[in-house]
Amino acid sequence: MLVIGNRTLGTALEDKARRLADAPFLIFEDASGAPGGRWSWQEFDRDVNRAAHLLLSRGLGHGDKFNLHLGNCPEFLVFWLAAAKTGTVMVPTNPVSTPAEMEYILAHSEARLAVTEAQYAKAVHQVRHRCPALREVLEVRPLDPLLRGMPVTPPDVRVAPSDEISMQYTSGTTSKPKGVLLTHANYLYGGEVMSKAMRVLPTDRHIVILPLFHAGAQLHACLPMLLVGGSIALMERFSAGRFIEQAIRHEATLAALFGAPIRMLLAQPRSPADGSTRLRACSYAQNVTLGQWEEWHERFRAPLMQIWGMTETMSLPLMQPLDLPRKPLSMGMPVLGYECMVVDEAGKEVPPGTVGELVVSGVPGVTLMKGYFRNDRATAETLRDGWLHSGDNAWVDAEGYFFFVDRKKDMIKRAGENVAASEVEETLRQHPAVFDAAVVGVPDPVRDQAIKAYVILKEGAAATAEDLRAWCRDRLSAFKVPEAVEFRDAFPRTSVGKIQKHLF
Repeated sequence: MLVIGNRTLGTALEDKARRLADAPFLIFEDASGAPGGRWSWQEFDRDVNRAAHLLLSRGLGHGDKFNLHLGNCPEFLVFWLAAAKTGTVMVPTNPVSTPAEMEYILAHSEARLAVTEAQYAKAVHQVRHRCPALREVLEVRPLDPLLRGMPVTPPDVRVAPSDEISMQYTSGTTSKPKGVLLTHANYLYGGEVMSKAMRVLPTDRHIVILPLFHAGAQLHACLPMLLVGGSIALMERFSAGRFIEQAIRHEATLAALFGAPIRMLLAQPRSPADGSTRLRACSYAQNVTLGQWEEWHERFRAPLMQIWGMTETMSLPLMQPLDLPRKPLSMGMPVLGYECMVVDEAGKEVPPGTVGELVVSGVPGVTLMKGYFRNDRATAETLRDGWLHSGDNAWVDAEGYFFFVDRKKDMIKRAGENVAASEVEETLRQHPAVFDAAVVGVPDPVRDQAIKAYVILKEGAAATAEDLRAWCRDRLSAFKVPEAVEFRDAFPRTSVGKIQKHLF
C-alpha cells in the first residue's frame, strides 16, 4: 500500500515509544507563556494507552465517533492517538464554535461522546440534548484524575490502515460544512510526503501555533514528528509578539504558518532577535504579496515553503521543491505520488499560462479522502474518474510550477469579463497603507456583478476609497477596478485565517 505498509497511527507511536523511549517528544507552553509540561515518547504513549482505555470504558467501540472540542493542549494529541488505538473516529471542532455550529456537527457526525474542557464546554452543553447520538460530555482538563487507574498497556483492539481515524469538517465558507472521512492510511501517507519534502530528522523540533483541530496542524507539524521521531513545541495560543522568542527558546527548526500569521509577524516592531531563530523552513498556505515574501526573508531568514492541499487530500499534492529555484508566490510542483493538472470546464488539460480548475489524481482512502460522510452526491461531484476536483483556479508556467488564482466561486463575472478577486486583493495589499483586503462581487443590474473591496488599513496609516481606486486604476485593467471600497477594522475569518466572504 504505497509507503504505508500495514502501519497505523497507533503502531507508529508504539514504534517510537519502544525505540526512543526517553527522548523528548512534547513540550507545552500555555496561553500565558508559562511551562505546561514535558513528555518523553514513552510517557506520552502511556498516557495515550490510558486515554484509549477511558474511551472504551465510556462505551465507544470500533468505528464510533467522538467529538474533540479542545484548544491547543496535550490532551488533544493524547485523545487523537487514543482514537488511533481504539479504532474510533475523532471529530475535531473549533473550540470557539457557536452552539448552532456545534449542534449541526454533533448531530450530523453522530458523535457519541464530546471530549472538551471547561473554557469551551458551554456550547456543547447547550445543545447536547438536541443531538440524539450524544451520550456524554467529558471535560478532560485536568486529565490525570480521569486516567488514574487506567491500564498503561495498549488496548486489545484490531485496527487496520484502511480504518477511519478522523472526520474533519470543512471550513464552511460558502455552505454547510461537510464531514471529510480520513483513514490511518491518509494520515500516514500525508505525513510521509511532508517529512520527505522538508527532510525532517529526529533532531528537528516543530513549533506548533496553528490550531490542532485543523488538518493543517496535524499534517504539517505533528505527523512528520510522529513518523520520524522528532519533537513538538506546542503553543496553546499564537502570539505574534512572542513567536520569535518562543522559537528561539524552544530551539525550533520548523514551523507551519498561513498568510494571516505571516502578515501579523511582519506588522510587529523589528527586533535584533528576528533573524536569530534556528528555523530552517516554514511551510505556509495562502498567498502573500511579493513584497511581504521578500521582507520575511530579509528580516527573519527562515525560508518560506509554500504548499497547496485540502482537507480532502489530507496530504500536500503541491510543494515548493527545496532543490530547485525558488519562485515566490508559486504553490510549487507535484510531489511524489500525485499527478496534478489544470483543466477547462470540459475536463481537458489547458496549455501553460491558462487559468482553469486544479484537479488531483489519487487513491480514495490513501492519497485522497475516503469521501464525505452521509453525502454521496458531494463525494461523486468531487471525486470523478480518479480525479479530485478542487474548486480552485490555478495556472501552470512553462517549467511546471503551479500558481493559485482563486476559488472558482470567487471569480467575479463583470460585464462578460472574469475577474479574479485574488488579483485585485493582491494589488490593494501592495498599497503602503493597506494591511489586508478582501474583494467580492455584488449584484449589479447592468454588469451582472460589480466589484467591492473591503480594506483594513495599517495602524496609523491613512487612505481614502478614491486613493485606493486610483492605485488600482494605475495597475489593473479598467474592468478590474473596484466600484466601491469599504473600510473595516477586522475581517470574519476561519480558524486558519481564511476570510469568510459570505459574512460580509
